[in-house]
Amino acid sequence: KLPHATRRLERGFFTAASPAEYRAKVDRLVARGTIAAADLAAARIEEYILGPVFNFNYFFSPLVPREEGLELLGVDERRESNLDGLVRLPAAQQLELPEADRIPEYTVVGHGTLTVRESLLDEAFALGERFVDASRSWAPPGILGPFCLQTCVDATGHLAVFDVAARIGGGTNIHLALGHPYGNALWRGPMSTGRRIALEVRRALESGRLAEVVT
Repeated sequence: KLPHATRRLERGFFTAASPAEYRAKVDRLVARGTIAAADLAAARIEEYILGPVFNFNYFFSPLVPREEGLELLGVDERRESNLDGLVRLPAAQQLELPEADRIPEYTVVGHGTLTVRESLLDEAFALGERFVDASRSWAPPGILGPFCLQTCVDATGHLAVFDVAARIGGGTNIHLALGHPYGNALWRGPMSTGRRIALEVRRALESGRLAEVVT
């Protein structure tokens, strides 16, 4: 995992099963202009987990008792170019592609809405609670408002967190008009991330606690 060579806000992901494959792909991707050799020193190697990706969009409020502060608003998935087009091809056709096209790029170009199996929600909330507690320890007063945990579900049903967005997640755009499925259920009406932020500010103003929700 390292930055894309030219689109610095994107990642230059690639997979490798051995040191030899790593070196071969590095050479090809540097030559193609996808990654820069200078970025390799700070690159991270992470385990690839086979399973679907779920981005959990949370909201934490300090205005209510701690045990009630964490809300799950919605879940989304990414649409990535050119990965999504590549995986739609049968394996035989993938092997017939030009050599340069066989290593996909993972540029996020859109999002889709998701719901998750109910048995996964307990772990999703536990992960969110642990992130809130960790953020308070590392950077008081900790996370305020929206944040996103990007996870992958393995074959045993375990959620593995592979990235964090301590901000409004990009996938929340899909809920602008209709609200998030879980947020709607909690608030009994359309509740997007933006609306939830506005509600938090209003509640803080009305209770004289604005300083607790802004930094």
